[in-house]
Amino acid sequence: MAEITDPENTIIITLKDGPVTIALLPDVAPKHVARMKELARAGAYDNVCFHRVIEGFMAQTGDVEHGDMEDGFNIRRAGTGGSDLPDLPAEFSKLPHDRGTIGAARSANPNSANSQFFINFKDNSFLNGQYTVYGRVISGMEHVDKIARGEPPASPDRMISVRVAADV
Repeated sequence: MAEITDPENTIIITLKDGPVTIALLPDVAPKHVARMKELARAGAYDNVCFHRVIEGFMAQTGDVEHGDMEDGFNIRRAGTGGSDLPDLPAEFSKLPHDRGTIGAARSANPNSANSQFFINFKDNSFLNGQYTVYGRVISGMEHVDKIARGEPPASPDRMISVRVAADV
């Protein structure tokens, strides 16, 4: 596990294969960082599935409205919802979408990010300047690499728990 230097701005996601530690970037995207911490502290991300996982691209999760449902109907709807909080304004930066960075998922509207996010499997420079980068995996990327692929996966992996490191 990585050395955590700022526990208030570090997220630990427990996956079936082990923990993933994410350093959040509050100086780059303060609203997105605050939202992730708020939802993590509320337990909203617990048991939420990875509903869109594309080999060589990214793993997307965070639909707290539909992503924790066990039945097939709601799994198919995962990716269409967010939280009951308002959408966030884009916080674009010059940070590249490199392997292990966390990006805010959104619709065609740049100001529509809410709770969903993705983890880049590889450098995805075509996303630069179009999606908010607000964190980076600092340990456990090997566990992210094992997430079941599909849109949605036949048997989706889930975030077992998501915690702010300062709280554990």
